[in-house]
Amino acid sequence: MNKATLDNVENAMEDPIINRVVNSGLITFNLEDYYQPGERVVIDIRHQLFQELILKEKDFRDFIKQHDWSQYKNKYVAITCTADAIVPQWAFMLVAIALAPYAKFFVFGTLEELETEIFRRTLGTIDWTQYQNAKIVVKGCSKVLVPAAIYIDVTRSLQPFAASLMFGEPCSTVPLYKKPKS
Repeated sequence: MNKATLDNVENAMEDPIINRVVNSGLITFNLEDYYQPGERVVIDIRHQLFQELILKEKDFRDFIKQHDWSQYKNKYVAITCTADAIVPQWAFMLVAIALAPYAKFFVFGTLEELETEIFRRTLGTIDWTQYQNAKIVVKGCSKVLVPAAIYIDVTRSLQPFAASLMFGEPCSTVPLYKKPKS
């Protein structure tokens, strides 16, 4: 090594490493923190339809009475019918009534719609004013699947308060919004 290189190495070793991310004042909003653990299941009433086309009231009411609803205890449930059939609304209402004593939460729809509603319920408890004039990064990577609709909901909730809004990781962000100077 020449003397100039050696001097640079020595100076670098003396200078403290500065974490610019920590000093930036960025707040990371991690949607993973709002994930509710628990099993997610689907109840598809297609199999309760006659030839997967028609709902027979008597047969359906028998199913409601005889089905073991306790298997849904503390689970998140999506109620749906994947058959291309006309199903009266009261049929889904009967399923909801039967699930109510057992399920942690249930919706009509797909597993993704269920996940969206679970997140919405949790995010609905946040006092968004705490982010007044904050620089916020909505974390992009997650160990859990976060529905796209939730990113939209969080953006809508944060934008009125945030000084700036970004997506990604604090070390590599995509700028989304910057509050105009008044």
